[in-house]
Amino acid sequence: MLKSIAVVEGNGEFAKETAEYLKGKGYSIAGVTDEGDQGLEIIRRSSPDVIILGMVLKGIDGLEFLDKLREIPGRKNVIVTGNFSDDAVVSKVLAKGAKYYLMKPVQPEVIAARVAELAEEEQTRSVLTGVKERRSSVSLDEKISTIFISMGIPASIKGYSYLREGIKMAVQDPAIINNITKQLYPKIAEKFSTTASKVERAIRHSIEVAFNKGRIDAINQIFGVRVYIGTEKPTNSEFIALLADKLLLESVSST
Repeated sequence: MLKSIAVVEGNGEFAKETAEYLKGKGYSIAGVTDEGDQGLEIIRRSSPDVIILGMVLKGIDGLEFLDKLREIPGRKNVIVTGNFSDDAVVSKVLAKGAKYYLMKPVQPEVIAARVAELAEEEQTRSVLTGVKERRSSVSLDEKISTIFISMGIPASIKGYSYLREGIKMAVQDPAIINNITKQLYPKIAEKFSTTASKVERAIRHSIEVAFNKGRIDAINQIFGVRVYIGTEKPTNSEFIALLADKLLLESVSST
């Protein structure tokens, strides 16, 4: 939800009126100024959710302000107000990152309505991002579970959950496999309230179960090449790395 607003406007009376109206609507005001450089400082210090920007300021104009605003990290929701009706000026304002350009005279009620629209867009974006992340997470869990079933690793053993978590970590951060003892095992242990040594042994047991069931052909088919023959068995890190690489390649090819 968008909560804080900065008003950077050369017309002091209009700036004050707008800020007071928005405050009455429940928004917090991060700062009000008629100076461009001071406005940039307010934004650096407070990181407001929305910036109400006038085209005419003291020191710098609105277009220069927008250019400098790009140098400040973070997402910006900018509503610009001005007296310029020229399409070229409006196009420049929007091209420099503004979400709206409102012609003056403009009432605070109209500005508040645009802020509400931005808040709605932000909420929708947040929901869609959450759905996408959940779908991605569920999809990865399902893929790993399908692989485990093919290999004959039963969900009833402790190592099943530890191994699945380790593969997910390696997919998200491939470099972690190079520090399996110092990073991966301890992180899994912390999540499941156990010890790193128990995690290591349980994962080893899961891999032993898969290979002891003699499903070498199925395992090699999953990896896509003939990796193991006879009684050969991978180390924990090799097994996790191979499956993580397979899942990463699949995710790249599907995008």
